[in-house]
Amino acid sequence: MTDTTSSVLDLFRLDGKVAIVTGASSGLGVTFATALADAGADVALGARRIERLEETRTLVEARGRRAIAVATDVADPDACTGLVAAAMEAFGRVDVLVNNAGIGTAVPATRETPDQFTRVVDVNLNGAYWMAQACGRVMQPGSSIVNVASILGLTTAGLPQAAYSASKAGLMGLTRDLAQQWTGRKGIRVNALAPGFFATEMTDQYPQEYLDAMGSRRLVGRIGDPRELAAALLFLASDAGGYTTGQVLAVDGGVTIT
Repeated sequence: MTDTTSSVLDLFRLDGKVAIVTGASSGLGVTFATALADAGADVALGARRIERLEETRTLVEARGRRAIAVATDVADPDACTGLVAAAMEAFGRVDVLVNNAGIGTAVPATRETPDQFTRVVDVNLNGAYWMAQACGRVMQPGSSIVNVASILGLTTAGLPQAAYSASKAGLMGLTRDLAQQWTGRKGIRVNALAPGFFATEMTDQYPQEYLDAMGSRRLVGRIGDPRELAAALLFLASDAGGYTTGQVLAVDGGVTIT
């Protein structure tokens, strides 16, 4: 029976919940961490740059929520286990995982070295798996994992990004498989976001002429506001997305249909 006594907006609340955000030292990771805090969650923050991570921790705490910062290289399975253990020690539970850590290259396929390719896959795909695996061992029914993929897992965008595109497409496949394994048996929903073009440290490295050329594919006529992506994240992370699992949600201004 539908509950008619509360507002639909209450479904987006995360009061009493604990979230882990990787790649939380800059860019979208900071936006995700603060949005989760705004929704009521305490947050465990992971990234390699601990000094930047402390800045994010301050932002979360300024919103009245608890936070811990843990130096984490997600390519190291032991570091992923350590981040989850630290969250459990500090907060006693993990309800949401946001697999946001990611790196990219723009190297022509005939020149990309094995180390360059492997490093991208180790962080973007393998790291997401190690984090999900560690969280899946402690998460209770009703928990949610959100993998931050990319529209480059769905379409091409004019730059030579074989490693990045392959890793993000793989992350979408991982999302579907983990949802199939865990949603029915463990009550853990697993979904993915596929962001389009948002201002990040990664996009700051793109040539301006490339960004201008991609503009014609954005039907909404502008670059994305990170808060719009955070809003989609909250849908997938919270009870608002309780009937959604194994899905890839593109937040891209229409790029993937042009």
